[in-house]
Amino acid sequence: MKIEGSLFEYLKKWRGTTAGGPPRVHSDEVFWSWIGAVLGIGLLAWLGTRYFTPHELPLMIGSFGASAVLLYGAPRSPLAQPRNLIGGHVVSAFIGVACWQVFHDFPVVAQALAVATAIAMMHLTRTLHPPGGATALIATLGAPEIERLGFWYILMPALLGPLILLLVALLVNNLPRTRRYPEIWF
Repeated sequence: MKIEGSLFEYLKKWRGTTAGGPPRVHSDEVFWSWIGAVLGIGLLAWLGTRYFTPHELPLMIGSFGASAVLLYGAPRSPLAQPRNLIGGHVVSAFIGVACWQVFHDFPVVAQALAVATAIAMMHLTRTLHPPGGATALIATLGAPEIERLGFWYILMPALLGPLILLLVALLVNNLPRTRRYPEIWF
């Protein structure tokens, strides 16, 4: 890795480009994004409350909110495709739990290594899904309900939750003629 250029050239990059802001989204896109998120997160919340919470098992984690943004708000994004959704959460959950198991006495180390290693492993496995970084981090925060799961965290919630979100994405994103999901499975 070679670093070139002056400090001035480096700081100049911070300005960004002159490309302008993001494009406006048609109201139909807003509607279908909203419907998908309501149904996807709503189904996860309902199933979690009805079937998992009574057994002290979490089905909902914060990173699923970010997955919903990608799946329902940007379904054509490479980061929203099924391989990335499922693989990103599962790979990251494994890394997060492993880091916590090894470094739980040093939470700062566990957290930093979990996120950084999850990013690296998602790159290497071609499963980059930004919410996966949060899935890895959540495993290292020391929450008793997550800590109690240990490596079961990989299956539930990190695998089951995204599978439910994926099912809703398949159903909702293919209803309007203007949307299609997925772009690619693998």
